[in-house]
Amino acid sequence: MTTTAAFTPEAPAATDWKIKLLYDGDCPLCLREVNFLRQKDNGRGLVVFRDIAAADYRPEDNGGVDFAAAMGRIHAVLPDGTVIKNVEVFRQIYAVLGLGWVYAPTGWPILGPLVDWIYEIWARWRLAVTGRPNLRSILAEREARVQQGCGGDRCKI
Repeated sequence: MTTTAAFTPEAPAATDWKIKLLYDGDCPLCLREVNFLRQKDNGRGLVVFRDIAAADYRPEDNGGVDFAAAMGRIHAVLPDGTVIKNVEVFRQIYAVLGLGWVYAPTGWPILGPLVDWIYEIWARWRLAVTGRPNLRSILAEREARVQQGCGGDRCKI
C-alpha cells in the first residue's frame, strides 16, 4: 500500500532558490543589472531579489547583513545562510543562471585580483557616480525615517 503526504497550506515550501541577491533599489545601475538578471532567471525562482532600500528590509531575514554593510558593497546569501560579497556575488549568480562563463575569468589568478581591485574602486564611488548623496547622508536619512516610524511612501525626508 502506497501512501502520499497530503499537502497543507501550512507546510513550508521547499527552497528552490540558489542565491538571494541583496541590491540597492534606489541605484539606477543596480536596477538595470537586477532587471537583466530577472530576465535571465525567467521566473524559475533560482535567484531571490531583496531590495535593501525597501522600508521592510530586515537584516535578520538576509544573512544578518545590515543596511549600511549592504550599501557599501554587494552581498548575497546562499540557502545555507552563508553570506558572500563583492565580485563573488556576480560569479555565483551568473553561474546559477547558466552564464558562469561571463564571470569565470574573474576567478583566474592574475585577472581575479585586478577585477576585485576595480570592484573596490566602484564600490567606493558608486553613489557619487550615480548622482546620489554619500553613504553617511543616506544612512542618516534612513535612520531619521525609522525613528519617525516612516516606511515605504508614507513619508519622505
